[in-house]
Amino acid sequence: MVQCEMCGAETSSPKTIKVEGAKLDVCSNCTDFGTEVKQPASSSASTKYSTGSSSSSSSGGGQSAGSSTGSSSSSSSSQRRRTDMFDDMEELATDYDDRVRNARESKGLSQSDLANELNEKASLIRKIERGDTLPSDRVQSKLENYLDIDLSAEGSSGGDSEWSGGSSTGSYTLGDVVKRKD
Repeated sequence: MVQCEMCGAETSSPKTIKVEGAKLDVCSNCTDFGTEVKQPASSSASTKYSTGSSSSSSSGGGQSAGSSTGSSSSSSSSQRRRTDMFDDMEELATDYDDRVRNARESKGLSQSDLANELNEKASLIRKIERGDTLPSDRVQSKLENYLDIDLSAEGSSGGDSEWSGGSSTGSYTLGDVVKRKD
């Protein structure tokens, strides 16, 4: 049994629909909320440009290892969330402007002195301390090294743990996230 990605109901035969550009596997009750996507019929004939995830191929012995690797990665990705480039990025602290200003003042430097030491413009330091602009990764690194401070948010990975929705199985549906405008 599969869980409907819209309402969370258990369904044995989910249908794939497209809602606002997203493809969702839903139960028969939720199919009216989107446009049904027709699944391409799987052919047993090999195409000229087949991929490693394709189950049919005309190549010999090496394909069996490739298809088993593909199937194991797809089954593990259904159990845990895929990672993306934003998972590796550190978040900037919300009070980065105060941290920079306090560290600069504790060293007895003016904004223009700090700018000269970092080989940056004084206007950039002013904007960062006012919170008008975010420092680039390069400037953030310079500020952290020179002022001996940390501008990254503590516990940035804890943002996901604050989530309170979801079912007892730990999987989330669209219904857990969406707020309806009635």
